[in-house]
Amino acid sequence: MSFDFDALRRHPDVEGSGLEASDAADRLILDEAAALIGEAGPGEIVVIDDSYGALALAAADAGGRGIRVHQDLVTGERALASNAGRLGSDGKVRSLTLGPDLVSGARLVLMRLPRSLDRLDEVSQLIAAHAGPEVVVVAGGRIKHMSLAMNDMLGQSFGRLDVSRARQKSRVLFAREPVVRPSSDGPSWPRSARHDDLGLTVVAHGGVFAGTGVDIGTRFLLAQLGDAVPDAATAVDLACGTGVVASWLARARPALRVTATDRSASAAASARLTAEANGVSDRVHVTRADGLEALTDASERLIVLNPPFHSDAAISTGIAAHLFADAARALAPGGELWCVWNSHLGYRPLLERVVGRTRQIARNPKFTVTASRRAG
Repeated sequence: MSFDFDALRRHPDVEGSGLEASDAADRLILDEAAALIGEAGPGEIVVIDDSYGALALAAADAGGRGIRVHQDLVTGERALASNAGRLGSDGKVRSLTLGPDLVSGARLVLMRLPRSLDRLDEVSQLIAAHAGPEVVVVAGGRIKHMSLAMNDMLGQSFGRLDVSRARQKSRVLFAREPVVRPSSDGPSWPRSARHDDLGLTVVAHGGVFAGTGVDIGTRFLLAQLGDAVPDAATAVDLACGTGVVASWLARARPALRVTATDRSASAAASARLTAEANGVSDRVHVTRADGLEALTDASERLIVLNPPFHSDAAISTGIAAHLFADAARALAPGGELWCVWNSHLGYRPLLERVVGRTRQIARNPKFTVTASRRAG
């Protein structure tokens, strides 16, 4: 394939050494699907979980038209749009939400295999239920992130599964003959679970961090939040995931209005459903956004954060640094960022430098909770 993968950029996502906009798995998926791309008619190609546009734009370069795309991260969606503009592919691809309209009538689905089996399950069920009966799914990834459980998961939604030869530490799975599972087999997506110890019901789409559970870092953070800027009229749950912190704060403080924000579409959708399940949707506003871009400078007195440290499959502390800087911008003078982090990451000096004076609230063998105050 003659497509110039080196021309792709990750921006506005985190960029840096070891963080590439495409990899060998993208190239293998496209090479294995080359004939199918050539045979597909307008509107018959769908691309799912394409990190920065490599699959969609290379397929467009190979002649695909009317390509429908879904990327979970808003930063990936924007990177695709930016790359399409620079490479002259505007109008050849369009972004949609994850739902029936994305895959309806599709004959070819190109996708990166998600690390989460739950995400793979939700996407597989969607394709099997709404794509064309002759659909072929060409799904690939780096071998180190693949497992036989992925084959089993795809096998629940497709009658035929084939495996490519490995190349450059990557492999591709081909799924054909979609099978629609009967509803009697159990709940589909999203799913929910009750946590009586927290007084919360958590609702999650596939692939959101911790799913319907509540991770131990968040639990440790919640145990400390009673004293977090108690007179604040509003609060922000930054990188909200399923919205556990937002809904917990709204329930604990009946007069509080909470903004929950995450760059993940599945996380934002889950957070909305979690707020609804806990009767606080009237006071929890959820938005899919890159950090706090929707908030004005110096506008918030309380921001709460459990920062992620993965960018796709790569580990990067740059994500936390970006979120800390965004929080510093949005905090009002005297406002505080309450943050939980893996103690070995040693974020306190960074918080001191980027946000302001930082004090330790609590620490256990694995996690540290800090409060960083914006000067002013």
